[in-house]
Amino acid sequence: MTKEKTPSAPPSEEKPIGFNLSEFNSTTILTEKQKLEDEEDYNPFVHRVVEKPNSTGGALAHLLKSSLGTGILAMPMAFKNAGLLFGGIGTIVVGILCTYCVHILVKTSHDVCKKGRVPSLGFAETVEKVFALGPQPIQKFANASKLFVDYALMATYYSAACVYIVFIATSFAKVINFELELDWDVRIYIALIFIPVLIMGQIRILKYLVPFSAIANLFIIVTFAVTLYYMFNVELEFHDKPLFSSFGQLPLFFSTVIFAMEGIGVVMPVENSMKKPQHFLGCPGVLNTAMITVIVLYAVMGFFGYVRFGDIVEGSITLNLPQTEPLAQTAQILIALAILFTFGLQFYVPMDILWRKLEHRIPKEKHNISQIAIRTGIILICSAVAAAVPNLEPFIGLVGALFFSTLGLLVPAVVETIFKWPDNLGPLKLILVKNIIVGIFAIFALVSGSIVSISEIVEIYRGEEH
Repeated sequence: MTKEKTPSAPPSEEKPIGFNLSEFNSTTILTEKQKLEDEEDYNPFVHRVVEKPNSTGGALAHLLKSSLGTGILAMPMAFKNAGLLFGGIGTIVVGILCTYCVHILVKTSHDVCKKGRVPSLGFAETVEKVFALGPQPIQKFANASKLFVDYALMATYYSAACVYIVFIATSFAKVINFELELDWDVRIYIALIFIPVLIMGQIRILKYLVPFSAIANLFIIVTFAVTLYYMFNVELEFHDKPLFSSFGQLPLFFSTVIFAMEGIGVVMPVENSMKKPQHFLGCPGVLNTAMITVIVLYAVMGFFGYVRFGDIVEGSITLNLPQTEPLAQTAQILIALAILFTFGLQFYVPMDILWRKLEHRIPKEKHNISQIAIRTGIILICSAVAAAVPNLEPFIGLVGALFFSTLGLLVPAVVETIFKWPDNLGPLKLILVKNIIVGIFAIFALVSGSIVSISEIVEIYRGEEH
């Protein structure tokens, strides 16, 4: 964790009653002026020391990879819950909103670094420093705010890990049940993949995950190509697809798109690791380039995927590919393996946060066995949760509503408001008004999306009972 470096004040010297006023003017006032100028001129980018910095292109690749995963395969399902016209417009609006919230978070982090004279800050550290530098009544919540973001990030990634497990198991079940003429429940496959998932989750060093990520990227590209082939290999019919679905389904649409697009947990690490972090924001900038690409790809996949498969589209469009054709089966197996190989990277982020909190409480000689036990226990819990809710659609909606709407939308709006309070909120306090609107939308997505997703999960259980 980066500690705030507060510049030490020069020792005050006690002046005799008859001290020289001209000396005070020329020395003391000059010192204060120089100190103020130093604070204003402090450039955190110059003071950053990164052992192996990412190039601008590398940062763009990391940001794209964090957004282009299982989320894009869920976009046709999102369009089913919105309709063609509203889905297209809504995807663009949510994409712009997510991009904007990332922008204000990173910009606020830069300003806090400059004010606190530190080279870089992570997500949770930025929130902590904003509260610490904010109005007097909320300064006491600085540590609590950092803990909230840390635990929310862990909950987000562990929940996403549950979605990954469901996704892997469902993809394998679809192919194996058809080929071997079995009728095994997806929960059996969740149990069967526990060991390979556990092995991936035990990898603690990032460089050992690189080969798996490279293979996963190749598998994802092949799967996308096959999916696009099946999307456009027949004449598409638009007339039977509604332009707008219903108001009752919109919460699922918004929470699914937020889940798909949000990569808030990787934004600050990527920005902090850049050789030229000034290229992250701005026009075109890494952030804008990545998000424009993501928005276009998500809108295209969602629109044409829904047109192709209609209301039978599943939580991942790959599950709609024809089961009788080897090419489609290959794509389903490849995407399952790709997500399995990506699990280690997904699991690395929350475990890194958790281990930093536990490491000092455990004797050093027991670090290895403790890590193994903790990782095994958490993956066991994730598998149990996945088995309890083995349906992708409401699960994705619930994770998007609960966690990504909070961290990706609400927290950046709150952080910017506190940092600029009360004198830098713009004319007519437009920044405050804008952030209130963002906060209302985030709370709407959180509450309504959670209610609808939980209701669907309850209905699934009722259907199983009957």
